[in-house]
This record gives sequence, C-alpha cells and structure tokens, in this order.
Amino acid sequence: MASWDMFRELDTLRRELDAAFRGVGNGRLFAPTFLGGGGRFPQVNLREDNDHLYVEALVPGVDPAELEMTVMGKTLTVAGERQEFASGDGAYAWHRNERGVDRFQRSIELPGEIDSGSIAATCRNGVLTVTVAKAESAKPKKIAVTVS
Repeated sequence: MASWDMFRELDTLRRELDAAFRGVGNGRLFAPTFLGGGGRFPQVNLREDNDHLYVEALVPGVDPAELEMTVMGKTLTVAGERQEFASGDGAYAWHRNERGVDRFQRSIELPGEIDSGSIAATCRNGVLTVTVAKAESAKPKKIAVTVS
C-alpha cells in the first residue's frame, strides 16, 4: 500500500494550476497553448544576412491564401485564423481537443530599416517564409583604406 505524500500532492496541484492558466491572455481562459510557445502564435525565427531579413513562421493548418501580412515602418504583422479540422458528417465525440482554433495576430519588430517595396512571402509545408530586403542605409558599407 502506497503512503500519502503531502509534497507530491502539492507538486501535482501546482502542475495542474500551471496547466489551467497557461492559456490566459490568449483570448480564451482555459485554452491550451499551441505548440508550447508560451501562447505566442505563430512561433517565428528571425535571421539576416548582408542584404535581407528572413522571417520564418510556423503556421500549420492555416490556409496560406487566408494569411494577412502588413508592414508599417519596421514592424511586420502576420494575421490569420486557425480553422477547426472537420471531417465526416460531424457525428463524432472529442476525446482530446488541444489544437487551438481562433484568430491570431503576431507583430515582429524588425532589427533595421527595410525596403518595404521589396518583400516576398512563400508558404510550404506549414512554414511561412518572408524575405525582406534591407534598406540601402541599413546595409554594411565597405570603406576603402588608402595608404599614404
């Protein structure tokens, strides 16, 4: 027979409370977070080279034609909606429903001046890739050194 452990019970309670409030601030009180990103969707990577910035966003299950992207100053915003997966005639019972279904919007502050006329976006296998050209003023300049 197992003995009762007060500390194990308190730890279990703490984990259950953490899980219950994990979705707070996402518009739904007890909604689970999506992909473990602390509630921020879509999760993004931001990298750069000498000429471009690259934003990669995870948008699985989102129709690329329904994504809305805007740029204002140095802020790129991605918005859309995750739809409920529906199959069959709807006569089914949920056993687990963890996938988030709602509208989302994520704004990313870009780390430099950009050329807003030169932005391209592609979506493949649930990954949105946005390529943003840097403004000429933000690109590194080579300075010639003369020997005298």
